[in-house]
Amino acid sequence: MIELTAEQRQELEGPEPARARDPLTNETYVLMRADVYERLRAVLDADDVRLLEPLLADLDPEDWVDASVYEGKP
Repeated sequence: MIELTAEQRQELEGPEPARARDPLTNETYVLMRADVYERLRAVLDADDVRLLEPLLADLDPEDWVDASVYEGKP
């Protein structure tokens, strides 16, 4: 396990997911709390989409995206 730098810690406090770029490979990573990762992993590993219901209930309606913006786009 690596220790967070002060800059990484500050990024994690922001409203958007924190991203980190490896300058050697140019790969981008997303930093998130371990409990969020475990919840996401459980949903992605599960075959039952009903497991998404508790996660959807936690969403703030202000964070929802109007699906009409995707209409007609492949």
